[in-house]
Amino acid sequence: MAYPTAGSDAAPRGALSHIRVLDLSRILAGPWATQILGDLGADVIKIERPGEGDDTRGWGPPWMPDDQGGESRVAAYYLCANRNKRSVTVDMASEQGQALIRRLACESDVLVENFKAGGLARYGLDYDSLHALNPRLVYCSITGFGQTGPYAARAGYDFLIQGLGGLMSVTGRPDGEPGEGPIKAGVALTDILTGLYAANAIQAALAARERTGAGQHLDMALLDVQVASLANQAMNYLATGVSPARLGNAHPSIVPYQDFPTADGYMILAIGNDGQFARFCEEAGRPDLARDDRYATNRARVEHRDTLIPILRHLTTARTTAAWVAALETRAVPCGPINAVEQVFDDAQVRARGLRIEMPHPETGRVPLVASPIRLSETPVDYRLPPPSLGAHTDEVLTQVLGLAAEDIEALRVDGVI
Repeated sequence: MAYPTAGSDAAPRGALSHIRVLDLSRILAGPWATQILGDLGADVIKIERPGEGDDTRGWGPPWMPDDQGGESRVAAYYLCANRNKRSVTVDMASEQGQALIRRLACESDVLVENFKAGGLARYGLDYDSLHALNPRLVYCSITGFGQTGPYAARAGYDFLIQGLGGLMSVTGRPDGEPGEGPIKAGVALTDILTGLYAANAIQAALAARERTGAGQHLDMALLDVQVASLANQAMNYLATGVSPARLGNAHPSIVPYQDFPTADGYMILAIGNDGQFARFCEEAGRPDLARDDRYATNRARVEHRDTLIPILRHLTTARTTAAWVAALETRAVPCGPINAVEQVFDDAQVRARGLRIEMPHPETGRVPLVASPIRLSETPVDYRLPPPSLGAHTDEVLTQVLGLAAEDIEALRVDGVI
């Protein structure tokens, strides 16, 4: 089928089209934040190592096929977080490279980096050094553990933080069940959430700058974000002093709210109130369950889940997933299938919302991407640039932003600075 085609040479019209972002980050949390800003119109300049670039450029397979059907060297992982950016290669270890980055920082509104705490000080690219040159700069540092505390010097990785920060303790099958044990989320969720928090914090700092005229340092830590994102599970502990247990796909405070077997697979029931439970019981041919004192209220169902869930699991095997979904939707009972990713992109609602897009790409001809979920009526997301080839915009940025002449750029290239 034909998918929406993105990519435009029109003048930027996004909400952040007046903002320039200098992106010194790599991997996922930082690039996710800067892609959000780029989608909203910001001019994002991605600084990469000459000849190597962002680590995720080499994180394959899978690789995108080229326009001849062969295998390119464009990693699918890199593509997920780097659209709407201009790639500039600079050797940060060289004095000339450091000078270039400082000049770019003076022409930018935001800088995002995810080096170890204090790691950029030796290059003169830390917050204090750049704030002295550009007091309006919003400087966002993303680390595993933050700029302070006993773990500040440690490297942080999503998987480790999911474990240390408590997410894995509430994710996975309970002890005593087949497949028991803690398990991580299927995507690098802590990195993604940190990127989202960072993008919010950056925009808050830009709004504050409108009043004060001054930038500030943003200290974003994966561990902080993971603990904050425990949400109700954290509050359950703080309220009771008891650590929540793993419940598989079940919910600690709502029953039934989990996966159930069907005649041809599985479905999810997400019953959030007593009325929904009564309507489900009617459809399932067991209206008596909703009148039983053990199950009539959510509180009672939570207390008696051990006896209720086996009854419901037997009932749900009587029909296919599609039959249950069709029937329960007519009764306003929340339910749904458990889709593979292939099925997700073939879903009617996902297609209607345009969540798969395509963009032209210099190495693969075209590249499919996942659309931004942000929908703004007056300043919509604009897909201007595909994830760039390494160094594709070096000359362009150095000319447009810093005003360097062609011979100066060539000299820098000869010296290995760019």
